Amino acid sequence: MKVVASSRQLQGSSASRRLRRSAKVPGIIYGGNSEPSKIELDHNPLYHALRVEAFHSSILDMELDGKPERVLLRDVQWHPYKPVVQHIDFQRVAADQKIVLKVPLHFTNADASPAVKMSAAIISHVITEMSVSCLPGDLPGFIEVDLSNVQVGQNVHVRDIALPAGVSAVLRARENPVVITVTVPPGAAAFACGAGSLSCVPSSVAFGSFAAGFSSLTNAPYHERRSGRRCELFYAGCAPFRRNRFAAPRIHQ
Repeated sequence: MKVVASSRQLQGSSASRRLRRSAKVPGIIYGGNSEPSKIELDHNPLYHALRVEAFHSSILDMELDGKPERVLLRDVQWHPYKPVVQHIDFQRVAADQKIVLKVPLHFTNADASPAVKMSAAIISHVITEMSVSCLPGDLPGFIEVDLSNVQVGQNVHVRDIALPAGVSAVLRARENPVVITVTVPPGAAAFACGAGSLSCVPSSVAFGSFAAGFSSLTNAPYHERRSGRRCELFYAGCAPFRRNRFAAPRIHQ
């Protein structure tokens, strides 16, 4: 992504306030073999760029007074309650020096995993980004976590993730944080395997058996409300379960 900036000469809180009133954002570039440079950027293009995920986890091409710079976004300061950028920091990068940056995680194939399909399990994302170390040319925009083989009760850790070539996770010795957890909600396991056997039972009987069984497992009283082909179950403290009266019952999350 490309960023356009210009140098600024005036410094201090008063000069920064005047910049913000003129729809500009004060910033700084540091690192590399050059001295830190004070810069200013247009607020609106910067604000919309900050809403893009890749802007936070990729090498940016900055045009500073017509000269190209390769930088990383390092810090952003926001107004306490307004959607206004107050200050921004960039770091220069060199092609032969490793960098450390947080990269987002993209979770795929969760719906196709045995835990979800066979046991109606819930997959919880404990972390959504991780710190990696690599050369600028090897920096990925995101890391994909394939959940197609996740089983019930299995936890995926950082060291279990397949990383791209040249990329390593930044971890302390013996550190292995949990990325996702797989749990089965109460009552789901009892009906996940029995849903198919209920498909041949008349809908009113099957749905009534499902409701009674769920109520006995959760100790939650329920009542039904039917309208045409739709049926709703209301449990104490739970959202209503909506089912087609002619379909096999199953657990709704």
